[in-house]
Amino acid sequence: MNADSDASTLADDHADLIVEVFRMLADSTRVQLLWALRDAELSVNDLAERVGKPGPSVSQHLAKLRMARLVRTRREGTSVFYRLENDHVRQLVTDAVFNAEHAAGGVPAHHQDRGA
Repeated sequence: MNADSDASTLADDHADLIVEVFRMLADSTRVQLLWALRDAELSVNDLAERVGKPGPSVSQHLAKLRMARLVRTRREGTSVFYRLENDHVRQLVTDAVFNAEHAAGGVPAHHQDRGA
């Protein structure tokens, strides 16, 4: 499946996969998990602490994100570490956060950081 920027329509199966990605982003805990993973590989316990949710709940969300191929895992002993699947996921979550900042009104935080 290749995304052709010149194509005027998407194949139905491609559109269905895109909808699944957006479904995964339609949950605030999952968005927080992806945001926490944008620059670091973290364990379930670290992620649970960062998002303020119980470990079992975080594990369930991470399983969904993994099935959607938004995160990948690495096992080290008894610990499982998560990271974003690729740079496209990083860009997707960053763009979603930045877009939400624009929708909130005022000068978005990502513009304040640059002095814009």
